Amino acid sequence: MTQQSYPAFGILLVDDEPAWLKSLSLTLRSCAGLSNVATCQDSREVLGLLAQGGIGMVMLDLTMPHLSGEELLKQIGEQFPEITTIVVSGLNQLETAVRCMKLGAFDYFIKTDEEDRIVGGVLRAVRMKEMQQDYQEISSRFASGELRHPEAFTAIVTGDRAMLNVFAYAEAVAKSPQPLLITGESGVGKELVAQAVHRLSGCRGKLVTVNVAGLDDTVFSDTLFGHVRGAFTGAEQLRRGMIEEAADGTLFLDEIGDLSIASQVKLLRLLQEGEFFPVGCDQPKRLKARIIAATHQNLAEKETLGTFRRDLFYRLRTHQLHVPPLRERPGDIPLLLEHFLGEAAQTLGKKKPTPPRELAQLLATYNFPGNVRELKAMIYDAVSIHRDRMLSMDSFAKAVGQPRPGSAEKAAPRQNPFAGFIDLPTFSDAAGLLVAEAMHRANGNQTLAARLLGISQPALNKRLKMMRAEPV
Repeated sequence: MTQQSYPAFGILLVDDEPAWLKSLSLTLRSCAGLSNVATCQDSREVLGLLAQGGIGMVMLDLTMPHLSGEELLKQIGEQFPEITTIVVSGLNQLETAVRCMKLGAFDYFIKTDEEDRIVGGVLRAVRMKEMQQDYQEISSRFASGELRHPEAFTAIVTGDRAMLNVFAYAEAVAKSPQPLLITGESGVGKELVAQAVHRLSGCRGKLVTVNVAGLDDTVFSDTLFGHVRGAFTGAEQLRRGMIEEAADGTLFLDEIGDLSIASQVKLLRLLQEGEFFPVGCDQPKRLKARIIAATHQNLAEKETLGTFRRDLFYRLRTHQLHVPPLRERPGDIPLLLEHFLGEAAQTLGKKKPTPPRELAQLLATYNFPGNVRELKAMIYDAVSIHRDRMLSMDSFAKAVGQPRPGSAEKAAPRQNPFAGFIDLPTFSDAAGLLVAEAMHRANGNQTLAARLLGISQPALNKRLKMMRAEPV
């Protein structure tokens, strides 16, 4: 399988010295992993090559026959202002460098500069170009307000506007090689979003998932980077790390907030330098996978406390999206209920049960600390013990902490809501406020409001009649 070219745009090297072109081309390929490189020895052909499209960066010499590098730089700036230009010249003159920068050059290097300095400057320019393209793509997607590939998100059941915005952002950054950080509470579907991004990325490689929670630094290094034979006691053969397994694909690092400081340093080097060392090997290997990380933790808070490196945090969040919790999108509950009822029935070999009309309203009163994963577990549990045509609400009422009317089961002790009151309300006033709140949460459904209060519907109906009869 052929490897993908990197970066997505072409880099054109322009110089009349074939030896220098070959040397620079090999350096960029071997030291920087830049494979999408083309060369041109005749400066007169450059504008025609740029007009064909696909070139995003030009590196040129100044002293060339026919059309000088300085004149070519000026024409590129006028006709192709979107193309990034870097000058690599034999002229070590400050005035020339300043003049080139004024004409729009991104950077200026001397041919006698150390290789690392030139390669570092080119990589900075590549990242800046990628960020510009990502920004333009994101702006375009949000301006249109439509998904181009909604089929990539079929595994995520939703109709919520905030979730659709998440999809739009994910679609916009899917082809970016820069890291993506996905945040959100446990159970919201962060891995499903990562899978969708991978599908949209166009990467030929596979999605490799690594849960880094609980990995000490040694296991983390061996898991990600692999090892060579004899690297340590018991290392009897070569082992490829997960980074190599994800080559030309996506490496998904779940629970990144649990990573130790020592492992964070190694991950930062991987992201900054684009290379890694297998355990026991002194020859670096290039990173050829896109990194997606996810966490349910507040990394900004951990960074403030000193338990997460600031430089790694900002490197990971080059692109960042937040998946909202289920309690912030209650409109998804009926959709998810219907979806998981069908899925559970098929899995358990049963006929799909009919849910009570008030079930979705009952679930909407619960804040779901476990989010979609918790709702799925509730539904599977209810379907597994289901016998009649109509699905029982008892297991749901128990799960959300609402005892059945007349049940002897008692909820866990709670803090007294009246403890801080100076003047206590009368019993009648307190009961009236409680009933009003239950009716509000149940959207006027008396059956559901009665369940929330733990009383029978006739008792609630009687209380409502008394409230209406009371003088204002």
